[in-house]
Amino acid sequence: MDEAVIGKLTQHALAARNNAYAPYSHFQVGAALITDDGQVFSGCNVENAAYPEGVCAEAGAISAMVSAGGSRVIETITIAGKGLIPCLPCGGCRQKIREFATERTCVLVVDENGEQLFKDSLHSILPFSFGPENLETSNQKEQAE
Repeated sequence: MDEAVIGKLTQHALAARNNAYAPYSHFQVGAALITDDGQVFSGCNVENAAYPEGVCAEAGAISAMVSAGGSRVIETITIAGKGLIPCLPCGGCRQKIREFATERTCVLVVDENGEQLFKDSLHSILPFSFGPENLETSNQKEQAE
């Protein structure tokens, strides 16, 4: 991935993190993704007094992508947490990213200063994943042909 694109995604993720609503944990997270057609979407975590009802930053970015229409293929997603320890996507977000991923989808994690802490494929952090193709039956495949 081009360094300019990585820089752009990092800036979007950091900006989104600054807008996070985290009055309970005080742990702000921002995410930015780029689709295969070059569109960038970002999101931040939004907490709720009923803790399980919060929304992760990655889910917010994916929702923005879907609501905008167009491509739904994530090339790279960048996550910016608070602190200097990598803030990798939770299990639920890994599965949400997987829904729109390819074998080449990259997960990039930066620290609160934008310094890269982690970079690898989604497949490496969610091996043997379940995806849309698992729901296809042989009958559906025949109809598609």
